[in-house]
Amino acid sequence: MVYGGAMCAHAHKFLLSPRALNLCRQNTTRLQQFQTLTPLHSQSLPFNFKNSATPFKPTLIRLSALSNDGSGGNGPHGGAGGGGGSDGPNSGGAGDGGGKWSFLSWYLALLGKYPVAVKALTSSILNLIGDLICQLVIDQVPSLDFKRTFVFTFLGFALVGPTLHFWYLYLSKLVTLPGASGALLRLVLDQFLFSPIFIGVFLSTLVTLEGNPSRAVPKLKQEWFSAVLANWKLWIPFQFLNFRFVPQQFQVLAANVIALVWNVILSFMAHKEVLPK
Repeated sequence: MVYGGAMCAHAHKFLLSPRALNLCRQNTTRLQQFQTLTPLHSQSLPFNFKNSATPFKPTLIRLSALSNDGSGGNGPHGGAGGGGGSDGPNSGGAGDGGGKWSFLSWYLALLGKYPVAVKALTSSILNLIGDLICQLVIDQVPSLDFKRTFVFTFLGFALVGPTLHFWYLYLSKLVTLPGASGALLRLVLDQFLFSPIFIGVFLSTLVTLEGNPSRAVPKLKQEWFSAVLANWKLWIPFQFLNFRFVPQQFQVLAANVIALVWNVILSFMAHKEVLPK
């Protein structure tokens, strides 16, 4: 290109045709354009997303930001409990994030806005499914006991979800040690302090709401310790992983996955007949 420009500069020394002169002028113009664009290419690494024609939309990063449920505080990983960013989960349009991320984005948006209500509703649904599985698969009842299912579901909404939300929040602020040591300490407090008390409260409240308050104490004497043992066998391995690797705002959600299995077990134990002394 430089050689072509030099020829044009001295074109008057040669007998060039008008077509040749026009070609030289075009080459000179292209050379000037190339020299003008060259600095931009030299700045292309590292890539500046702000100057890109297509703005960078970090879907997964935004999901992480939305994971804060508004409860504040720091999770097990020390992540700040901020507001979750200014752009919502659907700001990128229908195609942003793909199909399976759209539901998660929607759930996280609700979780960030209404943390207690969403966790309460989630727990109630899992309690509902757990009791239905227990009645139909394990107990194999001829007809569903809807009162039993209603009470079990109601406790998931009014007791389980909100209590676990505030307990995990308090636990994350109480134990700030990082890594495996912090996870182990949370596990000990959760399983050997909180769980035995909570199981006792749940069983006695369930029996009372079902219209048998006089059976609350006999039910605890018969089922409480076996329920605590079953709880330890299921929850201790899972909760160690939960406290170690799952951010605080996701711990109730992760626990609810295992809670479906636990709810089947708990419903079975809670509705066993109290044996006479």
